[in-house]
Amino acid sequence: MDGSRKARAYRAYVLALLVTVGIVGWVDRNVFAVLLQSVKVDLSLSDTELGLLGGVAFGVFYAGVGLPVAWLADRFTRAPLIAVALGLWSLMTAACGLAGGFTSLFLARVGVGIGEAGGSPSSQSLIADYFPPERRARALGVLYLYIPCGFVVGYLSGGWLNDIVGWRLAFLLVGLPGVALALVVRFTLLEPPRGHAEGACAAEPAPNLASTLRYFLSRPALRHLPLAGAVHGIGAFAAALWLPAYFIRTFAVTSTTAGAWMAIAYGCGGTVGVVCGGYCADAVVRRSGDARWYAWGSAGVIAATLPCSLLIYLAESPFVVVASLVVSTLLGHMFLGPVAALVQNLAGLRRRATAAAFYLFLVNLVSMGLGPVTVGIASDYFSARFANGALRYALFSVVVTTTVLASIIFMLAARTLRRDLELARITTPHAAR
Repeated sequence: MDGSRKARAYRAYVLALLVTVGIVGWVDRNVFAVLLQSVKVDLSLSDTELGLLGGVAFGVFYAGVGLPVAWLADRFTRAPLIAVALGLWSLMTAACGLAGGFTSLFLARVGVGIGEAGGSPSSQSLIADYFPPERRARALGVLYLYIPCGFVVGYLSGGWLNDIVGWRLAFLLVGLPGVALALVVRFTLLEPPRGHAEGACAAEPAPNLASTLRYFLSRPALRHLPLAGAVHGIGAFAAALWLPAYFIRTFAVTSTTAGAWMAIAYGCGGTVGVVCGGYCADAVVRRSGDARWYAWGSAGVIAATLPCSLLIYLAESPFVVVASLVVSTLLGHMFLGPVAALVQNLAGLRRRATAAAFYLFLVNLVSMGLGPVTVGIASDYFSARFANGALRYALFSVVVTTTVLASIIFMLAARTLRRDLELARITTPHAAR
């Protein structure tokens, strides 16, 4: 095998390994959703407390730690950082199964969030150095397969383990395999030169965190993209957390069945969405020569989920609900690769991990901090009037409102996108023309 073929093969291995790391992370953060109803009953928790555990405990600390960790990733070797982060969040997931009440479970979820803060930004930065700009949205779309695949594994295994061994052992059995994967990452993942995919030189030190944040805030597109993702994520994260409980309460199914329904919707719809989203976006931008289609397309696919939301939360047939959720999930995942590629392209060579963390900071701080707990508070408030249907109307109101707002903000991001991308190209040192 010649050097070029070896390089392509290793690049494919890196992408596959990082997808696997992402799957483990997404399982560890989201298995709580399918275990939520059992945790509620066993620990006698309110929906508001469950919302705090599902959102604030993880999301706020994930977001807060993410920026400084990503800044380190822009200055030092990224592979060991990913390995340490993976080992930490896996151990803390297992620790969730040892919790004796709200406080100890909250602290364990905080640990999961702190660990996962080192994973995604560093992975996106590595992918950007392995794949050139014209292939980056597709590569990041493949990387984002960890989201639907993580949902499938998390919902199926969590629901099944919950019914077989209970929620405590479920957390332990889901969390511990990540420790072994951390060793694989540490000893097989190589660090590429910064700017390798562009044929660029990035030998100068990374800018300090304060100047990097000023750079992001000075670019309108880099302000609007995270804001749009954050607003959309309020409804998306809330739905991902609360839908299994919604199915259990509304249709009187087991956690295994609820997990299977979620796995079908997020596995089928999400997988097709992230792959097709990146491929279609690259193709449209290449043919039109207009990068604004990354933002316009994101606004369009998100707005197209609105009819599905009406059926998901108001239909009485489980078949209609699950079928609508498949379509909604497909459309709602199509923007992930294009937006991630935009953020990387706008960042410059030595700000890539920090740029990804800046995006994730706003998305997770707002969406995970507000989404699950907002639905929990609304559900407790509506319970006096709608009884068992309270969760239905809480989810419906939050998801529809955030979908409309996110589409509008993505359209705003497109207005300055050409100028901001040109400024990023000009400030990239010694980039190959």
